[in-house]
Amino acid sequence: MSRVAKKPVALPKGVEISVQADSINAKGAKGTLSVPKPAGINVKIEDGQAVFSTEDAALIPLTGTLRAILANMVKGVSEGFERKLELVGVGYRASMSGKDLNLSLGFSHPVLFQTPEGITIATPTQTEILVSGADKQRVGEVAAKIRGFRPPEPYKGKGVKYAGEVIIRKEAKKA
Repeated sequence: MSRVAKKPVALPKGVEISVQADSINAKGAKGTLSVPKPAGINVKIEDGQAVFSTEDAALIPLTGTLRAILANMVKGVSEGFERKLELVGVGYRASMSGKDLNLSLGFSHPVLFQTPEGITIATPTQTEILVSGADKQRVGEVAAKIRGFRPPEPYKGKGVKYAGEVIIRKEAKKA
């Protein structure tokens, strides 16, 4: 058994896990998430922990992956996930218009991004965007899509970047 799969997933108060034959569902304060369960992997809930096991040696790596996904689901439905984006550049602004994100990124037109279901987008300031939700993968995907509208360029560092991201700068051409 892999080291990751051997470690049980602790279930905090308010989080319920239900295991069906083909899926695992996690329900908590932030919502409900589910993941398909491969055949041959056993999931048991005992003493407030989810324990994983398998008999098939070929499924050992998949067991560790399923354990990591379930740990992220438990954290997501109890605490939630958040990605912070920063807009760097003169005139680069973000604002919310209803449920849509309105971005001014130096183009001749504003960029309008529709918020997907299960994701919350907030703009505390004009140059900050907070993407939050229960599903870690969807939060990261939405943050990457927003960053993809204007990724940071290496000469001046202008664009949409993750908070804490270091942009490696290039030296300008010399005449």
